[in-house]
Amino acid sequence: MANFAYKGRDGTGNLIEGVLEGATSGNVADVLLGRGITPVSIQETRAKAKSAGDGGFDLFKPKVEHVDILLFSRQIHTLLKSGVPIMRALSGLQESATNPAMKDVIRDVRESLEAGRELSVSLARHPEVFNPFYISMVRVGEATGLLDEIFLRLFDHLEFERFMREQVKSALRYPTFVVMAMAAAIVVVNIFVIPAFAKVFQGFGAELPLMTQILLGFSNFMVAWWPAMLIGTIAAVFIFRAWVATAAGRMQWESMVLHFPIAGKIVRKAAMARFARSFALGMRSGVPVMQALTNSSQTVDNSFIAAKIEGMRDTVERGESVVRSAIASGFFSPVVLQMISVGEESGALDDMLEEVGQMYQREVEYELKTLGQQIEPILIVCLGALVLVLALGIFLPMWDLGKVAIKR
Repeated sequence: MANFAYKGRDGTGNLIEGVLEGATSGNVADVLLGRGITPVSIQETRAKAKSAGDGGFDLFKPKVEHVDILLFSRQIHTLLKSGVPIMRALSGLQESATNPAMKDVIRDVRESLEAGRELSVSLARHPEVFNPFYISMVRVGEATGLLDEIFLRLFDHLEFERFMREQVKSALRYPTFVVMAMAAAIVVVNIFVIPAFAKVFQGFGAELPLMTQILLGFSNFMVAWWPAMLIGTIAAVFIFRAWVATAAGRMQWESMVLHFPIAGKIVRKAAMARFARSFALGMRSGVPVMQALTNSSQTVDNSFIAAKIEGMRDTVERGESVVRSAIASGFFSPVVLQMISVGEESGALDDMLEEVGQMYQREVEYELKTLGQQIEPILIVCLGALVLVLALGIFLPMWDLGKVAIKR
């Protein structure tokens, strides 16, 4: 997400300034309004957002993890459903929290409630912990009196997000290890192994095959220029991270990711599953369509797809139906468009979107389970090519060394 510098006025008219992180300036405006601040100006900046309660930079300061928010949502649902008052519930959660960072957040939320603020406003004081989607859902729960049910739905949503991330990490663990091993092998062979063989070849004075000459040339280049290559690699990493840190750069990169072989379709399907489930959750909880679209755009974890969903919101705002706005975005598959159309006509859009979310979730699960099988042939071909090049470049001339020695 990008950082936005804002100016606004609180309820007493005092000027408030700061920096917040958000997908768009509209998202930042929603957060400010949730805090009781009327925005005056919001502009994108390179400055880093500073969260409430930060006392400065601390390298070893613990952070609130995804599992902490997951447990918080589940536990507060159970306490509220049992009839425990919100203040007592937060006090108990604060005492039982094992993460010091989460303990501090709950304490600040409880103190904010004691000061007379609403729960959604108190949670919005910590945008690094509770995203705008979470805050919007809590605000709906406060308005409808179904706060305990909203927290249960948020728990289900967060559990789904956690499942998706763990599945992706598990599927990529083996291919990542193999690629790193291959890269390390190439470096070791070119810096240590090939130079040793080069001395042997020079001692016999035999004419070397073309492949061997190429390997020796590349090895000599790596040995002579490895400091420059290392510095260049580190510089390229920093330049890439700086480019991705910008809003335009991140959108371009995440648009390119969608076209990557194998990984692109998984990212697209995972984003569609998140969008459909979060949009269905918002509609089912009574969130207006435009606000539900904005909230769901913040859950897809892809700025390019988020921009498409924001475009849908603008189209709906002009009076078009959801299905027409989805068609205009040019992103959704015909199956999804058909289910959205049926949902709008039948008045069960949330149910249809839930079905879409479950469908894409099953597809993502299948893709992740077979990811290793899809990548394995590519890895085998790369390993085979590496072994073939080494065999032709190193061992082939060694077979001729005996002949050279006999002639001498």
